[in-house]
Amino acid sequence: MTTLSFVPAGAAAPRARQLVAQTRVEIELLARNAEQLLLTIAIPTVVLVLFATAPIADLPHPRVDYLVPGVLALAVMSTAFTGQAIATGFERRYGVLRRLGTTPMPRLVLIGAKTLAVMAVEVGQVVLLVGVGLLLGWSPTGSPLTVAGLLLLGTAAFSGLGLLLAGILRAEATLAAANLIYVVLLVLGGVVFPIADFSAGMRHVLLLLPITALTDGLRAVLRHGASVPLRDWLTLLGWAAGSIGLASRTFRWS
Repeated sequence: MTTLSFVPAGAAAPRARQLVAQTRVEIELLARNAEQLLLTIAIPTVVLVLFATAPIADLPHPRVDYLVPGVLALAVMSTAFTGQAIATGFERRYGVLRRLGTTPMPRLVLIGAKTLAVMAVEVGQVVLLVGVGLLLGWSPTGSPLTVAGLLLLGTAAFSGLGLLLAGILRAEATLAAANLIYVVLLVLGGVVFPIADFSAGMRHVLLLLPITALTDGLRAVLRHGASVPLRDWLTLLGWAAGSIGLASRTFRWS
């Protein structure tokens, strides 16, 4: 007669399994937050349609060819930075992060899971914006693989920044800071208004921003069919590595 013994393993699950499980949870939480999804998806779409169809600003022609790459970058920032920072900040306030902190899951796995969940939402955003752009007469060029690489690296950079912000500030402060930074980067990051409109000294500073690098890189590929400037790759890589590294060290569970 065989005797079965049910004994707990007594060890944490492998990091890969933790990442998959937490990513699934993060995607479910994002799907339930209809208001946040509407905000992050609606704002870039409205910006695209409004600026492409109305003579609000003096933009290069064709307007839609200039706008779509910038709005794709805006969508990444909306979801990976602003939306994630605010959601994570309030998760701390309501004690969700404190409970996660009692598990064997390290901070880096949580950050990775949140980043992967954001990427899943961004797939829908990109499909929507590309569809709207095509309806408005957009004529894309360049390599889709290069575009995907830029979007992934931009997502990593903005996700790290969002989690860094949410990891060191209280929920209310995160809400205010994330929205303020969002508006500032929307205006100064080349999303709608050309960087060339700013002074030479200002341009040198703005070119170091992740939103500027992502917008410039996407515009080089999708509008001109050119290769992405090395400066843009390095800027995004630096922001991604730096922000994720800092977030993994400074992120607080409570």
